[in-house]
Amino acid sequence: MDIYRSSADLPVGAKGAAAALGNFDGVHRGHQHVIDLARDAASGHGAPLGIVTFEPHPREVFAPDAPPFRLTNAETRAHRLARLGVERLFELPFDPELMALSPDAFARTILRDGLGLSHVVVGADFRFGKGRAGDAETLVNLGRDLGFGVTIADLLQTDGQEISSTKIREALTDGDVRRAAQMLGHLHRIDGPVIHGEKRGRDLGYPTANMALDRIHLPRFGVYAVDVEVMDGQHVGRYGGVASLGVRPMFGVNTPNLETFVFDFKGDLYGAALSIGLVEFLRGEEKFDSLDALIAQMDADSARAREILSSHG
Repeated sequence: MDIYRSSADLPVGAKGAAAALGNFDGVHRGHQHVIDLARDAASGHGAPLGIVTFEPHPREVFAPDAPPFRLTNAETRAHRLARLGVERLFELPFDPELMALSPDAFARTILRDGLGLSHVVVGADFRFGKGRAGDAETLVNLGRDLGFGVTIADLLQTDGQEISSTKIREALTDGDVRRAAQMLGHLHRIDGPVIHGEKRGRDLGYPTANMALDRIHLPRFGVYAVDVEVMDGQHVGRYGGVASLGVRPMFGVNTPNLETFVFDFKGDLYGAALSIGLVEFLRGEEKFDSLDALIAQMDADSARAREILSSHG
């Protein structure tokens, strides 16, 4: 997948895509429906499949002091989109210049002149332009005048409720990762490099791969059965594991992080890129009376996680 971070001076060969347009936070089933319609349009036009999105997320710009809300950072989103067969990702800077564009100016200067799109697909709730003045029907009319087609995707529902990033955040806050996965269409995953930690796990017989949790919505603190994907380095592959997400109350006040014990693994993962999929919530964070009690609970957590992962496949 090719990634472009500006609509200016785009190579001629990169233009002409049929693209889905939106934020795609989490790349959930609703987003996948929009992407599938863009895929159909791309096939019909003999064009590459593209995504037009924004970085940073507009909400980070309009509410900079709000708690982190993103389900995925830009890297995780790109990994997921690449797996869905997206060929061109246009990750446009959401800056004052872009925010000042009227709906007409955005459609004309960005979508037509800058990206040269042949077709655009948006969700029914899509808004764009200065002050969110334009909606999906606005884009249909502008596309007709400017020479590109527009498809409006219906909003998907599950159990009678619309699938949304907000609903997925609520499920993760509750530790209901199965419910989140139903709406996502895949496991909720946290991606990032393995960093150096306090190395306490090694002394306890449970060496862990530590990852930071910067700028993303934090699921319920606790212990999870997890799917581990090592994405680069000499240990590339899929593994099972058990992970602790939180502040480690046994050891004082700490910055939240994710510590994963990878089953049946020997080797060095420092600096490697990992993708940790949350399979099932096992229990909340606890502060134990002793390290022996903590180790006994870790033994039980590992056994339970192995059992869940075996049935999960």
